[in-house]
Amino acid sequence: MIDQVLHPYNLQKALYHVIKNKGSAGVDGVPTKVLMTYFHDNRQTLIEQIKQGNYLAQPILGVDIPKSNGKVRQLGIPTAMERVLQQAVAQVISLKWELDFSPNSYGFRPDRSARHAVGKASEYIHQGLTYIVDIDLQTFFDEVDHSMLLNLVYQRVKCPKTMLLIRRWLRAPMLKNGKLHKRRKGVPQGSPISPLLSNILLDKLDKELHRRKLPFVRYADDFSIYCKSRALAEMVKREITQYLKKKLQLTINREKSGIRRPVNFKILGFGFVPTYEKGTKGHYQLVVSEKAWQRLKERLKQATRKTKPMTFDERITEINQIQRGWLNYFRGTSIQGKLRDLDGWLRNRLRYCIWHDWKKPERKRKNLIRLGVDASHAYQWSRTRKGGWAVAQSPIMGTTITVARLKQRGYTPLTDLFHELNPVHF
Repeated sequence: MIDQVLHPYNLQKALYHVIKNKGSAGVDGVPTKVLMTYFHDNRQTLIEQIKQGNYLAQPILGVDIPKSNGKVRQLGIPTAMERVLQQAVAQVISLKWELDFSPNSYGFRPDRSARHAVGKASEYIHQGLTYIVDIDLQTFFDEVDHSMLLNLVYQRVKCPKTMLLIRRWLRAPMLKNGKLHKRRKGVPQGSPISPLLSNILLDKLDKELHRRKLPFVRYADDFSIYCKSRALAEMVKREITQYLKKKLQLTINREKSGIRRPVNFKILGFGFVPTYEKGTKGHYQLVVSEKAWQRLKERLKQATRKTKPMTFDERITEINQIQRGWLNYFRGTSIQGKLRDLDGWLRNRLRYCIWHDWKKPERKRKNLIRLGVDASHAYQWSRTRKGGWAVAQSPIMGTTITVARLKQRGYTPLTDLFHELNPVHF
């Protein structure tokens, strides 16, 4: 198998995948933008080390990413070179499992997405399975048992050199705040092989749920089970919790897990609200969760920070990318009203950036005159003591930095994008 991993075509495919995904540099500081040259310069030495069995994995760079609840998620970022090797291994060994994975598993698999998972959940709910066992695993990626995982991989990967690579990646120490920390459990979020390894472990759970003939949806470590009654849901939750603890050595987050009804159930950024039209009893409409709205607003807020060092055109490009990606994901939901409100807020943020970029009063005066403001008002507003946000929301900016002018610079309102993308329902 190691020959398949190190085949030039497989390595080149892995290299292009890592470069396309970009990502941060690891402990060696080598960024993906120079990875092509760096990889080709070091490839032969790397291949010889792996074939001789003396390749040593470099430490993983530990980075804390803030979460919306105020806590942090720890990422483990391998070096760019090791990301290429991990991707090359994942491309080969995934073929050993892919056809055997559950059809109800949707995370990090070809031709499957979060939208497919949401669609399946919606299908179960409309079949009357409205008591949902919503289970959140307690820091799953930090708690995976290495021995158990390696044993599962070895059942299908008999190549000693490939297994040695995987073992060394799992055991690689983490560099955090200048100190190396040993790792004896967990798979680092941020490495290309981690999603596959997590699916291999949680496939044991999928098989158990199929054996019990329980309808379920799993996306990576998020999964939910759909039942017809609360009594059945309570029993399932109790038994599956015990199975996770005893067989997979995983614990659930009791604060985030529980029995849900569709109206208080959230899955991958979506929620459900009942439809009250005649003849639609028991039917639910997909909506965007409040947390997903907050994440969108926060991303747009970051892109429109007045102190962010970027040109107006670069800012518009980033905003349009954020908006298009978000609307593509949440297509098929009724969100026009909220989009209009968000559009107004975003345009004021852009006007604030423009006002800030003008800086000096004289430049502000000249620009206002150029935009059609009479000399008297232009002078008054250029010398105003009002704050920038207040000016951005004032008529002087609303009537000069109009929607039409912003569109000329490349800005596309969310409502326009919504109609352009022609969203479809499940």
